[in-house]
Order: sequence, then C-alpha cells, then structure tokens
Amino acid sequence: MNAIYTLLAIIGCFFITHTQAQERSLSALKINSAIKIDGQLDEAAWKEAVAADSFILNSPQFGVPASQRSMVRVLYNDQAIYVGAYLYDDPKLIRKQLTSRDGEQRNDIDYFSVFFDTYNDDQNGFQFLVTSRNVQSDGRLLPNLNSQFGPPSDYTWDAVWESRVQMQEDGWSVEMKIPYSALRFSKKDIQEWGINFQRYSRRNNESSFWNKVDPNQNGFVNQFGNIKGIKNILPPLRLSFLPYVTAGTRVVPYATGEKKTDFLRNGGMDVKYGINESFTLDATLIPDFGQVISDNVVLNLSPFEVQFQENRPFFTEGIELFNKAGLFYSRRVGSTPGGYNSVRNMVNSNPNLALISNPGITQLYNASKFSGRNKKKLGIGVFNALAAPMHAVVEDKITGIQTQIETEPLTNYNIIVLDQALANRSSLTFTNTNVWRSGGSRNANVSSADISLFDKNNRHNFKWSGRYSHITGKDNYNGFTHVLSYAKVSGKVQYLFQNVVESDRYDANDLGFLLAPNEVTTVARLSYNQFTPTKKFLSYNYSLTLTPTYLYKPFAYSNFMIQARAFWFFKNFWDLSINFNWQPDWQRDYFDLRTPGRMIRKTPYWFTSASGSSDSRKRYFIRFNLGFAESPIPNDPYIVTTIGQRYRFNEHFSLDMELRRDIDNGQFGYAYRDSNGEPIAGRRKITNFTTLINGIYNFTPRMNLTLRGRHYWSKVIYQSFFDVSPEGWLIPKPYVSGKDQNFNAFNLDMFYTWDFKYGSRFIIGWKNWLGADFPISGTSHKNYMGNLRQVFQQPHGNEITFRLIYFIDYLSLQKRRKEI
Repeated sequence: MNAIYTLLAIIGCFFITHTQAQERSLSALKINSAIKIDGQLDEAAWKEAVAADSFILNSPQFGVPASQRSMVRVLYNDQAIYVGAYLYDDPKLIRKQLTSRDGEQRNDIDYFSVFFDTYNDDQNGFQFLVTSRNVQSDGRLLPNLNSQFGPPSDYTWDAVWESRVQMQEDGWSVEMKIPYSALRFSKKDIQEWGINFQRYSRRNNESSFWNKVDPNQNGFVNQFGNIKGIKNILPPLRLSFLPYVTAGTRVVPYATGEKKTDFLRNGGMDVKYGINESFTLDATLIPDFGQVISDNVVLNLSPFEVQFQENRPFFTEGIELFNKAGLFYSRRVGSTPGGYNSVRNMVNSNPNLALISNPGITQLYNASKFSGRNKKKLGIGVFNALAAPMHAVVEDKITGIQTQIETEPLTNYNIIVLDQALANRSSLTFTNTNVWRSGGSRNANVSSADISLFDKNNRHNFKWSGRYSHITGKDNYNGFTHVLSYAKVSGKVQYLFQNVVESDRYDANDLGFLLAPNEVTTVARLSYNQFTPTKKFLSYNYSLTLTPTYLYKPFAYSNFMIQARAFWFFKNFWDLSINFNWQPDWQRDYFDLRTPGRMIRKTPYWFTSASGSSDSRKRYFIRFNLGFAESPIPNDPYIVTTIGQRYRFNEHFSLDMELRRDIDNGQFGYAYRDSNGEPIAGRRKITNFTTLINGIYNFTPRMNLTLRGRHYWSKVIYQSFFDVSPEGWLIPKPYVSGKDQNFNAFNLDMFYTWDFKYGSRFIIGWKNWLGADFPISGTSHKNYMGNLRQVFQQPHGNEITFRLIYFIDYLSLQKRRKEI
C-alpha cells in the first residue's frame, strides 16, 4: 500500500499540490439535543450559530450580489447535521408549483440547496435540495458529469433525510436534518469539508451561491467554501432495511387467441449497512424490478446494439464509482436471456410445438455494492450480482412431452474499482470487470487504468486510459484500447485533442457497452465560450470539431467529419442551437455489411439543424428540433422534425407531448444475404414517427400520479438492391420483393406513488402494451394514423401491480424497544 501512495505522490509532482484558497469559511455549532424539524428556526441554537449570507449570482449575471437576502446556519450533533435557511422575499412572488421528487428543473418553483464535499477532494459531493413546497431532491455530484443548466448532480441517487418549510411574512424558511447515514466521510477527529449553498428564484431565473461559482472556471465542487468546527463526531450505527412485497397480475395475448394470465407475487429486501463512516454495503435480496417504465423500443436497421436507459433503482443509485471508466452497462445484469429469441423462433417455425414458458427477464438471486473513500481519499468499490439460470419449457403437441431448454446459465458479475483522488481535481483509477458463466460457455475479464490530471490553475487537463479485455470459453482472444487527450477546459477559448485506438479484438460487452471495436478515431475541437451576459445574450458559444476515423486492422481510411455548432441563450430565456455536419468524402463503412473484411461506400452529405426552447417559466413551454440533410445522389433528402410542448394547467397538473418525424428518402445499407451468403445492400425510404405523452398530477408534496404513453411507428420501403464489390461500390441487381418492414410499438405506463413515510413508499402500477405477436400490415395501413388506429384494435398485454416498500432504521427500532 505504501508503494501505491509513493506512486501517486510522484504523479502528483507534475502539478502543484495546493489548490487555490477558498474564499469563504463558515463555522458549524455543535448542539447536545435534537432540533424539531418544523421549518420555524425558533430554537435558540439557530440564533447562536454563525450565519452565511451575501450570496453571489451565478446566473443570469455572474458576480453581482443576489437581489434577495439569504441567511443560512449549520448545526450538528452525533446523529446528524442540520441546515437552516431564512430566505427573504415577497411571499406573493414566491413560485410554489408542486413537483415530483427530483423534478424541480424547468418547473415553476423556488428552491434552496446545500452541497457537501465531505472528502474535500474538489471532485465528489452531495446535494440536498428543498423546494418552497417542501419537495425533496438529492443527488451525487460527479467529476465526469457536465450540465448545461444547474449543478452536475446525478439525481438517480436517493437518501433518507428530513425537511420542512414555512412561509413567513417576509419570505420563507427551510429546516433540514441530514443524518450521517446519508453521507460518507473519513474517520477524523476534525472534519474538513467543502460546503456551498444555492438559492434559486424562479420568477427571474436567478441562481445565487454563498461561495461564488464562476461559469468561466471548469468544475463545480472545486468552487465550494469551507465549513469548520465539525469535530469529534461519533456517528451511530448505520443499518437500515427496506423490505418490500409485490402482488399483481399480468395478461399476455397470443396469436392463437389464447391469453396467458400470470399472478405476480414476490418479496425481498434491500439492506444498507454502514461498515464505518467511510464505507457502506448495499445489498438487494431476491430483487424484483417489475415497476419500471417501458423501454423505448425501435426498429434497428444498424449493425449495432441499441442502448437502453437504466430505470431500476438499485442500478442507478450510488453507481457512479463503478462506471467512472465507462465499463459498466448495468442493463447487462438481469437482461433478457441469451436464448430467449431462439426459443421463440423455434416454436414459431414449428406448428407442432407449443411454448409453455419462456421468461423474458433473467432473475437475480442477489446483488450487492460496497463503496466508500478513506481518509487518504482512496475510493474503493466492489459490485457483485448473481443471476439465476433461466429455462424455457416447450411442449410437443403430438406426444405431449415437455422439454426444458436452458436460455441463460448461472452467471456471476463482478466489478472492482480503486479511485485515488489527487490534488487539483486530478485522479488515478483502476477498474476490473469480470463475468463468469457456468458451463464454460463464455467468460470475460476487462481491466482499465485511467489517469486525469489538472494543472494548479484548473485550465488544462491531460487524460490517458488503457484497457485490456480477455475472453475465454468457446472462443479465446484478447484486445485493448487506449485514449489519450489534452484539453484547455477553462476560459473563453477552449480546445481538445483526443486520440482513441481500439484493437480489432477488444471486447467489453459482457458487462460494458461498445458499438464496435477496430477503430482509430482522432478528435480536434476548438470553441469560444461567452459565459457572462452581453448586450443581447445571457451566454453563447461556438465550436468547430474535426473527426477523422480509420480502421485499426488492416489500417485504412474510413471517414472524415466536420461539425460546427453555435448556441445562444437569450435575455428572454429562450435558447437556440444551430448545428452543421459535413462529410465531404465517401465513407468506407466496415461494419454495416456484418461481414469481416467487407465494406460499403456511403455518399458524402451535409446536414444542418436548428433546435431550441422557449422560456420554461411560462405555463406554455415549447421545444423544437428541425433538421435537413442532402447528398449528391438524386432525390435523397433527409428531414427530421421534432416539436415538444408542455402546458402547466395549475400548480398540481402538467402535461407534456412530443412529436417526432424522420423521413430518409435514400438510406443505403445492409438488406439481406443471398443464397451464397453474400451481403446484399439496399436503398430504402424510411419513415419514423414517434408520439410521446408525459403527464403528472401531484396531489401533495409526497403523492402523485404519473402517466407515460408512447407510440413508435417505422415504415421501411426498399426501392432497389445492389451487390457490393470488394471495393465497396454498389452494383445494381434485380429487385426482390418481400423485404419491406412495418413496425409498431406501443406502451402505456401509469404509476400512483405515495411516500407515506421518509424512505417508505406505496406504488400502484399499470402497464399496457401492444402484443408482440400481432404485426400491423404496412400494405393495408400506409400512414401513421392508420397504424395508430390499428394499434388500439389489436390485442394488448396488461399488467397491474401493487408494491409496498417500508423503511426500517435499526436505531429507531432499537429505541422503540427500549421505550416498550
């Protein structure tokens, strides 16, 4: 271990080891008794504590004093840290829309936030936010997360803490109790934390901080002040349980006219154990992830996998350390069994077979996360999950014999991360991911080393990443990738030079996500950034990016892209972006034909788009994206139109609707293989249309009803087909019928959520979807409305579930027993 720290010290010598002094310090007052959390700030301790005031604007005009006075005080004891804020204002002007938890952004609401950098590493932190309606938001502050508007917070993380607000004659007040179980910090007699406070006034979009946050400077946590006086704290045992029970029913229709009804019942528990002040163990036993929103399924004509958003709480909360190297795509864990589709295809192609069962999700036995950071700022993370073997059951209709087919073997997923925070926001990270499958079918191991170094003035950044993959089992091969970059990250003029090399055998997809290896990509970017207001704009920036791409093996030219972008944020709080992409030469696409050693040449083109949004303070809010592309090939335009609208009916109810249409009149790509196995290319006209509706009704700060409906339609009409020469040129061939496609996806998700107690929740979920065995004819229904009408005439699957989650804190339970 000493050798490791010696190495880190040598690396740190490249940079001065002292950061710029923080401008402000605040003393916390220790108390011997608890504070009643009612929002009134009437205890004597609040008056004795030193106040933080004189907030400074971050936006819309950086550097000037905030228009309204704010007073913040901090108390602490052995159980928790308390934050009290008195926010002066005219009560009639305070915005008070009800929102969901973590949902204050771009809504009509004022709020107050406190931020902690408990390791004082200028990189990682915690945010706790309370709106003027006492709705909570919380998030982890991450060094590799960027945000166009607001702090770089990962809101997928949730903690259990208390808050209350009160309207006053001259403003509003906030009282917060944040138990140490919601924080991570090293074991020291005297704590050295970074801290900052933010106040947001919605009516004038005014964001102010106690310690100034300069938009010209890269980073956020590094611009905190300090809190002093927190010492000799003895955090209590951090142990909590989150048992849950789920019950419900699912009805799935089949083309035979039958409907399969499953009665859903499950139970499990999440456990959180604070091993010490720094490290925490999170475990989920017999997890059930049924109550999550449906995926945005699309018709995928590309050679690459579609990446879906993670919606399962266990895999979104506190996962940032495990994905710092970008090697963890959590949807791999508990995904669709690998043999699921092959079993379906086998049954569909054989009329003598009947499908008795074929689970579409891999059940997990358990999953656990161990993570934290010690007093030397070394972050340690261990993730492990064990997935059960999955089986499909197929019945022979003639003999009645049922056969069990394994669709996924017993699988163990494991990640180990060591992340050393260095001076000046620098870091050194080691990551290892490992996937083991029973039966020796395929095992995978990927290791990564990542270095990020900033100079003392926080202006320049050097990064290097090296990764090595090792696959064993039926196939045995190794691969590597490395990333090297140098960037100027602060100031008006910024630039980036980056080179990425991926070998032809690099494979991180057992637990990560990689579209394609075997590439060498160079990026050169120059930008001009105006972060503070001018006569016409609140801010604006311009950028130019050049990206040449080559095949790694054999080394060969692939593509060259030129991208230009302009962004303006107007003083009326509208924004506008203009983008221009130009591919001046024929692309040599080595992946589209799905055949090693073969390529297809794709035409040069240019693409321009305009996107933006209106003032989100208004009841009616609109956003748009309009794009057009053209190539030298006749009748080959591409047109995209997206219009999103949100209307806030009142402080309880808002509705959002987005329509997107893409029309590509001449897309060239892989179509099918002929009888000799040769890839055949086609020219096709593709029309995609998506309707997305989101609605929310907030009954109270802790109770709401959400609705999300999505219809996606894609029509593919082939116009001609081609053989592909060894040099990638297209050679016309006779037309082949029957290759057109018409694809519809429909999902409706509705959830009633009641947080009846801090950490405890009751959820009723209803999900409705278009049955997978009921395709809609593209010949009979050629337009969008015709397909939409058919969607509602086809059989649908339905699922309704009830879930109760109850938070149990061990210390509270122990206290109650003593009282009894």
